Amino acid sequence: MSIPETQRVGAIHIIDTLAAAGAERVAVNIVNHLPRDKYVPYLCTTRSDGPFDALVASDVIRLRLQRKSRFDRAAVIRLRNFLRENNIRILHAHSSALFISRLAALGLDVKIVWHAHYGRYALEDQRAYRYRIATAGVEGAITVNKDMAEWCSRRLGMPSKRVWYLPNPVSLEGGDNSTTPTLPGSAGTRIICLANFRVEKDHLTLVRAMSRVVREVPGAHLLLAGKTNDQSYKEVVQTEISALGLDANISILGERHDVAAVLRACDLGVLSSVSEGLPMSLLEYGAAGLPAVATAVGQCPEVLNQGEAGILVPPSSIDGLAAALISLLRSPERRRAFGERFQSRVRELFSADAVMGQICAIYDTVLGNRCEQHPLVERGVLTSQPLS
Repeated sequence: MSIPETQRVGAIHIIDTLAAAGAERVAVNIVNHLPRDKYVPYLCTTRSDGPFDALVASDVIRLRLQRKSRFDRAAVIRLRNFLRENNIRILHAHSSALFISRLAALGLDVKIVWHAHYGRYALEDQRAYRYRIATAGVEGAITVNKDMAEWCSRRLGMPSKRVWYLPNPVSLEGGDNSTTPTLPGSAGTRIICLANFRVEKDHLTLVRAMSRVVREVPGAHLLLAGKTNDQSYKEVVQTEISALGLDANISILGERHDVAAVLRACDLGVLSSVSEGLPMSLLEYGAAGLPAVATAVGQCPEVLNQGEAGILVPPSSIDGLAAALISLLRSPERRRAFGERFQSRVRELFSADAVMGQICAIYDTVLGNRCEQHPLVERGVLTSQPLS
């Protein structure tokens, strides 16, 4: 589908699916908030849609490739034709959608920006050779944590001035305020863990910490919300819940499409991950005004302002996690204070409005409209100040 020639720049975001996960939410948030006076927004899913399809703004132009395999020639041709017909200038590829994006854009006047969401890339150097080849023709990379930024320069050979570490933008809209879900537990006792079932989310440590929490706060109830990426791991978690006699205190909610409403009905949020990038779930806790407990991995310390806006504990620490949860459950005043500080921080640094200035500055840089010697984001420092 073609659009009339305008002075605006065509910018397309490409992601494999719109499943309910962090990278997908970031892609939707960015494309929804691109300034319409500067950009024509497009969103392409290479494989399938998903729950986040309903969140995409109505004026975003869509392309659904529905590719059937990793190297689907017909899908590459469709994407290539779409880029050419619509005079797309910016191609913002999320995660592994980089590969089809590079193939489709060969020979076209399209500037590719890779958004690297998966923080464990920096710990898995065996992936580097594939990404080194794929990123050879991109204009720059946006990373979700400092380790990833360093990995892009060290292992992929990308110029450091073209690797930008930026916060994920979170929507502050809050969903349908009229909807109040019926949840297990009672007011003042509900703990939410918004994390898909994957080993690195370390639900097991959280479950074991809950066995200590309920001894001190018998009414405490943990809600585990997230889709199942690893069925065998989820079964291990469920087995551990039952083995510890916690079936009355822990509920597995599964994948939820009413996350904002669920968060409003809870009293504190927790993440027990052993590795992270910049977790969207933690930002969503802050947007909802929930006090948070998180492990000190990835960018969680920066998000929680080194413990000023929430409680940080070491990864895999049952004692530390239990003590933090107990302290907040016992003190409504402390929960309120942390929740207010965290919400204020998220609004200031991580809202879509705060982050979009930096996204636009990146686009200006790769289009050659901006002087490169002024770095967009000081490496290693979380900041929301756009390029001056």
